[in-house]
Amino acid sequence: MTVSTRSTRRGTLRSEERQAWVLAAPALILLTMFLVIPILITFGLSFTNARLISPNPPSFRGVDNFVRAFQDPTFLRSILNTFVFAAVVVPIQSGLALAIALLVNAKVKGTAAFRTLIFMPVVTSMVVVSVLWSFMYQQNGLINQALEQLTAGRWESFGWLQDERTALAAVILLSVWQAFGMHMIIWLSGLQMIDPALYEAAALDGASYWHSFRHVTWPGLRSTMVFILITITIAALGLFVQIDVMTQGGPQDSTSTIVYHAVRKGYREQDMGYGAALSLIFFVIVLAISLIQRRITRDKD
Repeated sequence: MTVSTRSTRRGTLRSEERQAWVLAAPALILLTMFLVIPILITFGLSFTNARLISPNPPSFRGVDNFVRAFQDPTFLRSILNTFVFAAVVVPIQSGLALAIALLVNAKVKGTAAFRTLIFMPVVTSMVVVSVLWSFMYQQNGLINQALEQLTAGRWESFGWLQDERTALAAVILLSVWQAFGMHMIIWLSGLQMIDPALYEAAALDGASYWHSFRHVTWPGLRSTMVFILITITIAALGLFVQIDVMTQGGPQDSTSTIVYHAVRKGYREQDMGYGAALSLIFFVIVLAISLIQRRITRDKD
């Protein structure tokens, strides 16, 4: 290779590198503005006593906010509620979505309409859905009236969201119903990527439906399963809208979550330093769970 050829090739590579940086620049600027800078500001605020509106400048308080968080009974209850919500929602929502996806993938008559009905709640605003379900959960709401009809009047009506024993369960039911259509679509896309020849080979070998699912379908859905588990877990841990609209963390903090408590402290009570510390703790929890989940579900091949 001559010197002039090498020089031309290096020039071409530098030109392609510049083009790559120009194309990536908008995304990098947005990520820096809306992700990197807010995280750095949150990290700095979490070590101060900054308040949203205060005549006094913020001062450095070390780890006081973090110590205060783990002595705050509402925050500890919020951690418990968040983990209970995630532990119930993740398996039910992913399992239900997979079952519906298998039905839809069977290509029987009417699946297009069925798929549309299942997906409709996903495109509806969570605020609107939460308001509607709040009416349904009232003492004279649709759910109590239906239960009264089914039990011939023996059901004693009560406000589901006003009872400490049922408020979180009511939010869980709404959340599973609203979002499982989205995950059904993702499972369905994974199912349709599996080679039909594998099912034909399994049928020739006399495999039952369960054996085909276990040895063909489930291994083919591995990457889809990892994606769904991680996204549902992150969404469940970030529970906020339903709580803000339906219960405001009550009754008796029985539905308060980490994100809701951080927003309440940081913005509504204007305690920005403490709210930032709660957000940082939440960030570490989500990161740790995601890494553990990724390690458990990693492809060992």
